[in-house]
Amino acid sequence: MKLLTIVGARPQIIKAAAVSRAIKTCADDSLEECILHTGQHYDENMSARFFDELAVPRPTYNLAVGSGPHGEQTAKMISGIEQVLSRDHYDGVIVYGDTNSTLAGALTAAKMQIPVFHIEAGLRSFNMAMPEELNRIVTDQLSSICFAPTQTAVDNLHREGFLDSPTLFARQRRRNVVLSGDVMLDNTLHYAAVADQQCDILSRLGLESHSYVLATIHRNYNTDDPVRLTQLLMTLATVARQRHISVVLPMHPRTAHLLASAGPVPELEAILTIPPVSYLEMLQLERHAKLVMTDSGGVQKEAFFLQRPCIILRTETEWTEIIEHGAGLLAGADADEILAAFDILADRNIVFPPLFGDGYAAEHIVNKITDYLKQ
Repeated sequence: MKLLTIVGARPQIIKAAAVSRAIKTCADDSLEECILHTGQHYDENMSARFFDELAVPRPTYNLAVGSGPHGEQTAKMISGIEQVLSRDHYDGVIVYGDTNSTLAGALTAAKMQIPVFHIEAGLRSFNMAMPEELNRIVTDQLSSICFAPTQTAVDNLHREGFLDSPTLFARQRRRNVVLSGDVMLDNTLHYAAVADQQCDILSRLGLESHSYVLATIHRNYNTDDPVRLTQLLMTLATVARQRHISVVLPMHPRTAHLLASAGPVPELEAILTIPPVSYLEMLQLERHAKLVMTDSGGVQKEAFFLQRPCIILRTETEWTEIIEHGAGLLAGADADEILAAFDILADRNIVFPPLFGDGYAAEHIVNKITDYLKQ
């Protein structure tokens, strides 16, 4: 049985690493996996190095679509994926998360009556202004199996009628909703110790454990508005100066490009800006930070897995469990809220319960896909 895994961005490559490992160890040679990279992330530091570092098989296909408006980018992906699926037989398509690559893969496979397996299904920010929210909702509707990482995600799908839906797919099959756990937890547990053994980024940057804040900014609504981006950078600089702590900011290519076109930003002098880091380096930076500030869903979770408090630079999150258990606070781009959240979380005694599975999500997923395809 042959699967096509579709990735296009750094977080999807990381998630695919866990599933690719499980296919090798759990499928008893009954599954063959090919990987298609849409090229949504085309920067070397945001893509290719992750395949090497995580030992993910190099893509069989690379569409190299690059950046562009959502419609144009997605259309290029659909065209390329359709050509691949037409040339060879695939029994199923795996998609991850909520990017344009996810949507393009799900839509193309569904139109060709190939089962879609959506890993990280059921997430909802309830903000329809987010492109990611549109992508994840449509992908869930098109998926033969929705692999939900948490009970909250299952509950979201239940409220939307997925669990008792009359929808039928090819061969008169009904949709499955599976509480699988989170494959990112699998990877964090697998690689965290390796990161400390193999990485020296803390010593290279002159950082000591729990002596710095790790920040990431990449969401379009934070980066594409110059006023909002400047406000966020000013706030990070204020944290560094007023709370007497280093702030480390790995610079996402989108953010770096926009800053370069905007001219000098004096606030950056108070922030330790560095190029994009590898996955293992990011784990080490997250594990040893005093606190994490981010607008990334993946970084929110990794912070939780590594038992680090997190200030979320958004006004909502699809990972509501982090908020509900006091491990994170929503602050948006408001300086006062970010500083208040820092003061609260820096001294809060936080419990990190096992909300995201048992660390074997990828094995559960591979076994379920194998059973489904054998029916």
